[in-house]
Amino acid sequence: MSENPPTNPGTSSDPQGDEPRSALTVEMLAAAAGASAEDGIWLDVIRKMDEVYNDLLQYEVALEEKNATLEDTQQFISSVLTSMSDLLIVCSRAGVIESVNAALASLLGVDAESLHGRSVFDLFADEESRQRAGRLFGDPDGHAVEDCEMLLKAANGSAIPVSLNCTPRYNGVGKMLGLVITGRPVGELRRAYQALRRAHEDLKTTQQQLIHSEKMASLGRLVAGVAHELNNPISFVYGNTVALKKYAVRLARYLAAIHGDMPLDEREALRAELRIDHMLDDLPSLIDGTVEGAERTRDIVDALKRFSATDRDERRAFDLVEVVGRAVQWVCKATANQFEVKQDLPPTIEVTGSPGQLQQVVMNLVQNAADATEKARERRLEISGRVEDGMGVIEFRDSGPGIPAENLHKLFDPFFTTKPVGRGTGLGLAISYGIVERHGGTLGAENHPKGGALFVLRLPLAQE
Repeated sequence: MSENPPTNPGTSSDPQGDEPRSALTVEMLAAAAGASAEDGIWLDVIRKMDEVYNDLLQYEVALEEKNATLEDTQQFISSVLTSMSDLLIVCSRAGVIESVNAALASLLGVDAESLHGRSVFDLFADEESRQRAGRLFGDPDGHAVEDCEMLLKAANGSAIPVSLNCTPRYNGVGKMLGLVITGRPVGELRRAYQALRRAHEDLKTTQQQLIHSEKMASLGRLVAGVAHELNNPISFVYGNTVALKKYAVRLARYLAAIHGDMPLDEREALRAELRIDHMLDDLPSLIDGTVEGAERTRDIVDALKRFSATDRDERRAFDLVEVVGRAVQWVCKATANQFEVKQDLPPTIEVTGSPGQLQQVVMNLVQNAADATEKARERRLEISGRVEDGMGVIEFRDSGPGIPAENLHKLFDPFFTTKPVGRGTGLGLAISYGIVERHGGTLGAENHPKGGALFVLRLPLAQE
């Protein structure tokens, strides 16, 4: 009997008898594992390639959008440069022209492309302009130049006066790259300045006409009061003149008797009959009264002339209290219904300016108070004054209903009025505000805490 060798239950022999089965299985497993590892690497590579491809697509889309934006920006800049009426030159630090606009090329009568690469100093018509440009534009510190007149050379050889401005151009880190020169022909500037000057003069003339028109409107409202004011002295003068005329007849009769052959006793009787002694005693008072009435009339007419005159350049020291009193007197005499004005003013407030214009302001404020209190139970205006911080302050407080809140901010706007048609132009307060402002003062409006409107006029005191 033969013995078989012992076998391991965990192994088996190859049918050919070359290697045991366990060794082959290990190699196969190893090969499969290696293949799996290589597949994982390739999958990672493919995923990365997909990500990179997606990123490239996004970058391409963003790049196309930026290119489109850049093209739009370039087109916008080009259209702006083309439509500019001012001259434009962009040059390097050395003065080499990098870009010009169509306005410059058209002014010089050359092609814009032909100027690229040339020196900016070649554009000037004379040596003086070139040297001046070299000093100004060649500043290494890059200081800006404003409104410098120089001569540019046109294609036909003529010199064109222009006003140039120069500003340095920097990169993102603050390094100076070159210059940007802008300008305009001086002829256009002079025409523009002349037009501006004419417009300014027309505006001043119109403003003075508006002031004078409003003043005439105020003067028209005061005709009744002025007529009453003039009536007293004129009536007094007239009465005295009639008496003097009678006295003259009696004196002539008595003098004829004296120089005639009338006996003494008859002359004495005639003297008593004609009341010569009484007449002689009465003559001084008649003459003084006539002179006083004439002077009063002259003062009123003189005040009217000062008020109505266009005294825009008048600047003199005067008493503001006197102006307020005269304005109140005129307005009150022209007011139909009872209108009470109480004044609490210092003896004098000396200011500098035009008394006629400021009388117009005060009259306007008093007249507005009279109009505002027309339907009030008690028509009253309180005027108080004081000196405060180098300013003369006059306050006008009426007993009316006050100013509506929605009207306070537009009270001094031209042509704004709450009065009925035909009773106000809407220019009184606006013109008054302008007059006070030109005198260095202020005019404000608000509602008084105890009722009624309050206007505050402030004017600088006259310098001693």
